[in-house]
Amino acid sequence: MSFPRLQSIVLDAPDARELAEFYRHLLGLRYRPGDEPPAPGQDDVNGRDWLVLEGADGGVRLAFQQEPKLKPTTWPDQEIPQQIHLDTTVPSVEELNRQHERALSLGATLRFDRSDDPEEPLRVYADPAGHTFCVFVAS
Repeated sequence: MSFPRLQSIVLDAPDARELAEFYRHLLGLRYRPGDEPPAPGQDDVNGRDWLVLEGADGGVRLAFQQEPKLKPTTWPDQEIPQQIHLDTTVPSVEELNRQHERALSLGATLRFDRSDDPEEPLRVYADPAGHTFCVFVAS
């Protein structure tokens, strides 16, 4: 039996380039060849439509699709529930705290803090487009 292979996780964004840059810096990814930002003063044709980030290991890609009418999730309030979120892990509480400062400096907004939980310390953030993502400690 064969199965489809997951190639990309796609996030809609009112500004695809801005969101791609956020995740590029947060996760240490690189642009798929041809999707890099244009030189200063040049038109960003790809940034108005579809961009792809890849990891060095060639695993699942993170893609961004321009959607100007995107309404950000209001989670944990359920008015606009989260429909997808990304889980990321770090090896220690110290690294969780370091990544907390990085995420905020890149434009994330803290939505939920359970960093003092002895079983599974974690924090939940909203990215600049309002999608939620978690950073938690896992070995």
